[in-house]
Amino acid sequence: MELIRGLHNLRDKHRGCVATIGNFDGVHRGHRRVLQQVKDKAHELGLPSVVIIFEPQPREFFAGDQAPPRLTRFGEKVRLLEAEGIDRVLCLSFNERLRNMSADAFVEELLLKGLAVNYFVVGDDFRFGCDRSGDYGMLCAAGERFGFSVVNTATFELEAERVSSSRIREALQHNELALASELLGRPYRVSGRVMHGQKLGRQLGTPTANVRMHRFPCPLRGVYAVRVFRRGAAPLQGICNVGMRPTVNGLQPVLESHLFDFKGDLYGQLLSVEFSHFIRPEQKFDGLEQLKQQIFDDIEVARAFFADQA
Repeated sequence: MELIRGLHNLRDKHRGCVATIGNFDGVHRGHRRVLQQVKDKAHELGLPSVVIIFEPQPREFFAGDQAPPRLTRFGEKVRLLEAEGIDRVLCLSFNERLRNMSADAFVEELLLKGLAVNYFVVGDDFRFGCDRSGDYGMLCAAGERFGFSVVNTATFELEAERVSSSRIREALQHNELALASELLGRPYRVSGRVMHGQKLGRQLGTPTANVRMHRFPCPLRGVYAVRVFRRGAAPLQGICNVGMRPTVNGLQPVLESHLFDFKGDLYGQLLSVEFSHFIRPEQKFDGLEQLKQQIFDDIEVARAFFADQA
């Protein structure tokens, strides 16, 4: 799969495609229905399939720290789209220029000059251009004028409710992991590279692999039984704390995992942490000894959970 960063990196070879556009946060079952629609038409027309995404996501641009947590960070999203068999991903920088681009300019610069779209798949509630002035009707009119087809996506529902990123986010925030997995079509995971931390886990007898959330908080908070995946190795079981570590006055959100019966160096490695079972909320303890005892209690709960699943 080819990743194209920005309109300025589009070349003549990128002209002519079947495309769709959106945040694709989580790449959930509803998204995959759209992607299948795009891939089927691309195969029929003998054209590449293209997914257009934004970085940052528009709500993050407008709301800043008040934006809802992401389900998937950029790298995870790209890997998931690649796994779905998409030929190209075009990532547009959502900045002041894009924010102020008129709907007409959006069609001209992106769909006509940039991609020369043959077939465009969008939701019938899709809005674009400055002040969200462009809509599905305008796209259809532009398609008739300039010779490309515009079709709306088929809504995917589960239990009479639309599958959406916000619905999955709400399920995760309520620790409804089974529901989130059903909506996603897979267990919920967070991926990232292992960073150096305070080494506090070693002092407590429970060394941890820390993945920093940077500016993208996780929708989960608390302690979980997890399975941890790394390239070329069998999955490991463990416990994971997601949050601010209030007992040690943490300043940034951290995802820290203690892996059972593992000894080795994970620094710099890409880990994918799969959340299997909620154990307890994050809480502040009176001291490290109390925290240490609670961690060992959490380990016992997690081990019992995995034993029941065996």
